[in-house]
Amino acid sequence: MSLPRTATTFAPPVMEARRWLEGVAFTDAKPLINVSQAAPVDPPPESLRQHIADTALNVADAHLYGPVLGLPDLRAEVAAQWSHAYGGEIASSQVAITSGCNQAFCAAITALCSEGDEVILPTPWYFNHKMWLDMSGVRAVPLATDAALLPDPERAAALITERTRAIVLVTPNNPGGVEYPSDLVRAFYALAQTRGLKLIVDETYRDFDARTGAPHDLFAVPDWSGTLIQLYSFSKAYRLTGHRVGAMVAHPVLLAQVEKFLDTVTICPNQLGQHAALWGMRNLGQWLAGERDEILDRRAAIADNMPRLADKGWRLMGAGAYFAYVSHPFDMPSDQLAQALVRDHHVLCLPGTMFMPADDPAGASQLRIAFANVDRQGISTLFDRLAQVSC
Repeated sequence: MSLPRTATTFAPPVMEARRWLEGVAFTDAKPLINVSQAAPVDPPPESLRQHIADTALNVADAHLYGPVLGLPDLRAEVAAQWSHAYGGEIASSQVAITSGCNQAFCAAITALCSEGDEVILPTPWYFNHKMWLDMSGVRAVPLATDAALLPDPERAAALITERTRAIVLVTPNNPGGVEYPSDLVRAFYALAQTRGLKLIVDETYRDFDARTGAPHDLFAVPDWSGTLIQLYSFSKAYRLTGHRVGAMVAHPVLLAQVEKFLDTVTICPNQLGQHAALWGMRNLGQWLAGERDEILDRRAAIADNMPRLADKGWRLMGAGAYFAYVSHPFDMPSDQLAQALVRDHHVLCLPGTMFMPADDPAGASQLRIAFANVDRQGISTLFDRLAQVSC
């Protein structure tokens, strides 16, 4: 008897990690340091919350079904701002608004793939991408990255078969934090274009890229929409995680297929969330710049504290956006180590085994630290605790 779709993949990693907290007593003297999840824990700024409240009270249509592909004004704003930021030409008809970036990925894969098709994912991979491919009957083809967590287009080319439909890049990367160089992203675009594939670029964390200017020039390429699918999340930029608002930028023909998926699953994106995202794009540029500065300072705090662990055999493999990805020096596999860190040191992080194929031993020596919700002092305390670990 065949398995139901959901049984073809693993349990949600963040939920699994939360269960490790059961039965552990934390104290005021040694509270839990939770670096397991990449999501803001603070609400949106007060001005944005006020706009959401005003919209809820005064805009009747915000409580009704809206267009399946999103509010026209929000689609147009994304197109205009992205065109300016990337130095390209993007039309509102090439933008869809989705119920979060995860849904954008699910919609793209559903519009591209059939049972038994293949999608190339660099490892360590974002686990929700792998989970959706599993549940869709699509084979995730792992593309091993180098010591700096960067994927190689030549390695990717060797993995392409007649069933390959897309290559996925996440930059800044989740879980590795690495910002892919523009020329590397362009090389993957050239590979996908030459081989008739789609290049899916998930830029959920683009607002926290340490570089100035556009992180790539793909939107300036003539006929970019024949190859490129860009994904984005408003959740991280404006703290709208619970409102579920994301975006996809792609060819209108593909979006016509995406519309079928979205209409079936959610009918339309959250209306209040869309109004919030639009207001945020138009009014919170300076506030978001401050958020970016704070995240970059926390990234710097990771680098400042890392020598204390490096002396004990730890290695920083990547850092950026919300994440630091490290290798540990212990014989204990990372899934066991992560649970021991909760019990003995009151630190909750995710093991590399959650971001790797089951048969890849590299995950056993790796951990992901999501530092976006821990300030500089908290990061120092985190490293104090990690420096005490002995297994």
